[in-house]
Amino acid sequence: MGRGDGTGRIVSADGADDTGAGILHVDMDAFYASVEQLDDPSLRGKPIIIGAPESRSVVSSASYEARRFGVRSAMPVGQALRLCPAAIVVLPHFDRYLELSGQVMRIFRDVTPLVEPLSIDEAFLDVRGVRRLWGSPGVIARDLRARVLAETGLPCSIGVAATKHVAKMASTISKPDGLLIVAEADTAAFLAPRSVRALWGVGPKASEALEGRGIHTVADVLDIPREVLDRALGPAMGERVWHLARGVDPRQVDTHRVEKSVGHEETFHEDITDPAILRSELRRLADRVGARLRAGGWEATTIAIKVRFADFTTVSRSQTLPEPTAVGQRIGDAAHELFASLERRLPVRLIGVRAEKLRETGSAPLALWDDDREWRRIEDALDGAAAKFGRGAVTRATLLGRSRGGGSIPSSPPPPKLDQG
Repeated sequence: MGRGDGTGRIVSADGADDTGAGILHVDMDAFYASVEQLDDPSLRGKPIIIGAPESRSVVSSASYEARRFGVRSAMPVGQALRLCPAAIVVLPHFDRYLELSGQVMRIFRDVTPLVEPLSIDEAFLDVRGVRRLWGSPGVIARDLRARVLAETGLPCSIGVAATKHVAKMASTISKPDGLLIVAEADTAAFLAPRSVRALWGVGPKASEALEGRGIHTVADVLDIPREVLDRALGPAMGERVWHLARGVDPRQVDTHRVEKSVGHEETFHEDITDPAILRSELRRLADRVGARLRAGGWEATTIAIKVRFADFTTVSRSQTLPEPTAVGQRIGDAAHELFASLERRLPVRLIGVRAEKLRETGSAPLALWDDDREWRRIEDALDGAAAKFGRGAVTRATLLGRSRGGGSIPSSPPPPKLDQG
């Protein structure tokens, strides 16, 4: 299986059999880094790290040249630079990433109306219904890669298969800048030698639970009784892995997929012990999350916080709200309650706020009383000021002062909304 640095990649030859393979998973290659290299050609071919230059900030992305030294997303920039001293640290430009993401998603929609964005830089496409227009799935994928590169200047990798799960695995193996086609009849042979860690949705803990029982590959999963999987992973996950290992994935491409969460987090230049400062930063992050929710037309039903201490221990807490909201004040209040429930024995290195279980604004039944009406009016005015004068033109007085971190980083920038008309 290909690694995150591009070594071990596998690609299909021209004319590869694509019988029964009608699902494409398209993944932009090192998207943030590729955009920066596109906009600054002097960075091409060089190891670059996307993040704040402060050693304590985290890596948002890295070019493949840097990944080959072991640099990974979410790694502290200081650690990344120790692994790759020649790397160039580039500040992220999220507005530019969203702009190019929108261009890419529009290209996808030109090919088929059945597009499911997974994030800012990847999507599923169902091309089974457009074969008469554009050709077989393999031909569509090759033409799509060429068009994305020609119109945006950015490379992408595509997996083509009969199911979403196998298509996603194939795109990962083909990276960077590759195409891997798995005909429906070849699914079992493709899956058998893959690591259980490659199965979509099987995280590190589940992988360790399987490997601790001698289950390392998909072929191993096929050889064990179902009850062994259930004991290792629990009945729900056991059933899922049982089916995925056999190439069974009934999930369809969902064009109305709702973004799962919106979050921001901050890594501090110095570890923070003062609870007043931490509460202030939570309020700042909550306001950013609320603004993103309102811009996307979402409301959150659950609020979560993430706290990383000086020893890198990380904890999270969440609570369900009485009513869904996109009001920063309400999100901040919930974050403060969650923060107050934490036992803090060490200084804090990183703090984050996340809105989860999103729904479209106005989809919930109207409450008899609107306790957030005044705050909603104020925040609407702030949104208007930000649109006219830029973010940060108007802010809370309590948030004025020097920055204590490397800048609020969105933990999962959402893809642009697709025009369904």
